[in-house]
Amino acid sequence: MRLQGKIAIITGAGSGMGLAMATRFAAEGAHLVVGDWNGPRLDAAVERIQASGGTIVGVQGNIAEQATAEHLVDLAISTYGGLDILCNNAGVMDYMQGVGELSDDIWRRVLSINLDGPMFTSRHALRHMLTHGGGSIVNTASTAGIHGGAAGAAYTASKHALVGLTRNTAWMYAKRGIRCNAICPGATVTNIGETMPPDRMDAAGSERAGAFAALAPAYLDPMDIASLALFLASDESRHVNGAIIPADAGWAAV
Repeated sequence: MRLQGKIAIITGAGSGMGLAMATRFAAEGAHLVVGDWNGPRLDAAVERIQASGGTIVGVQGNIAEQATAEHLVDLAISTYGGLDILCNNAGVMDYMQGVGELSDDIWRRVLSINLDGPMFTSRHALRHMLTHGGGSIVNTASTAGIHGGAAGAAYTASKHALVGLTRNTAWMYAKRGIRCNAICPGATVTNIGETMPPDRMDAAGSERAGAFAALAPAYLDPMDIASLALFLASDESRHVNGAIIPADAGWAAV
């Protein structure tokens, strides 16, 4: 097993890519702490993985809150005795507003979940990893982290910033046993659309983003992203650090 005995945290694990990561990691022998804001979905995910023989505990809460983010790390250490892998996967979409139409509430909500959350978990995880032999951090960015046309200003800024956080973390701690990489998923079949209420979507912004979306060569399955996350979490990628990897069927080649 590729993650036998490894201890991993996965955020946003109640559905979509996070659930796929949790399923793959558990099958490869990892001990899991998973988080999600949606309690029923989280419970279902935990039950599903336990039924398949996996070792897992779940934490319901908002990753944008520092206490919730740090609790995930503390729980992994107190439950399993350590932490080897952190997958910052939780995220929300914006309402396709350009900066001229961007509302303060959407800016703050998207940045707090998509950027503050990964910073809180990474900062707290590093305090343990740096004194216990290192670890691997895998951030779920987006094609919006390397292009400007995939979403609105808030989501695009948050994912560009997450790419920057990934690269800086990789560089700062490269000689201290820490690896940090980011996946940039393209069009992937998840339920992130639930964070985009139709009555609040910006029509002009949606049209512009739709023009970019039309160039996507294919829609991916969450397991496609989970397979890449598994590689980046495992020792197979021990010399991969600071990589920003599109997983988008060639969309980034536009």
